Amino acid sequence: MEAVVGYTPPKVWTWQKPNGGDFAAINRPIAGATHQRDLPVGRHPFQLYSQGTPNGQKVTILFEELLEAGHAGAEYDAWLIEIGKGDQFGSGFVAVNPNSKIPALMDRSGAEPIRLFESGSILLHLAEKFGAFLPRDPAGRAETLNWLFWQMGSAPYLGGGFGHFYAYAPEKFEYAIDRYSMEVKRQLDVLDRLLADRPYVAGKTYTIADIAIWPWYGNLVLGRSYNAADFLDVASYAHVLRWAKAIDARPAVQRGRLVNRTSGGFRERHEAADLAELPA
Repeated sequence: MEAVVGYTPPKVWTWQKPNGGDFAAINRPIAGATHQRDLPVGRHPFQLYSQGTPNGQKVTILFEELLEAGHAGAEYDAWLIEIGKGDQFGSGFVAVNPNSKIPALMDRSGAEPIRLFESGSILLHLAEKFGAFLPRDPAGRAETLNWLFWQMGSAPYLGGGFGHFYAYAPEKFEYAIDRYSMEVKRQLDVLDRLLADRPYVAGKTYTIADIAIWPWYGNLVLGRSYNAADFLDVASYAHVLRWAKAIDARPAVQRGRLVNRTSGGFRERHEAADLAELPA
């Protein structure tokens, strides 16, 4: 591969222009609010502010799983935050998540509201609160958290790395695509070897580790992400495919992955009836 010539990094980087490509509007080198906007508040104990990206799907899937398992206290309102329009930079959202990333959650079920951001933190909070989808035995809990945090550390290479350069960047760069393709295939191999002798990521039971990993890697091997299934030869990861299809068949997953979508799903969710008729 020939080196690309023509760019020498400056001594001090400055923001000269938008980054370009899809989602360019969501990136800027400073934090904080850009405008005043209060967040809506519904009547349920949990107020979710999100969009149906893989990180957003984790939380709505867990809420739907909790409700399906009989945890009536997990009722929630899901409000759409359109990241392409900059909703995450509104003052109300920044107050919940200073990092201006979805999902963000307000837990109003106790005496004092609790703000939660980072999807892994939200999953762990809800699993502990309801005593569900997180094993109580020390070994099972540790294995679940191992894989929950594996996802949190690994998925940026899939989304911000591979997904950006393969699907969204305004130009195709062979070096970047090769580098991130190699890492994503390594991650798929990690999962495939793991799932060769267990039905779920953390062992015999379905946990928040599966709920965290599936929206990223399950959707990928099922052909829903980046139009990259053939490019990555996902069919060669038979154990990941088996696991992905099994989780995809769960009714709560089918509902949860379609919440807070700008198209092909539901913009908001406030009652179970809102999701009664899933899109074909």
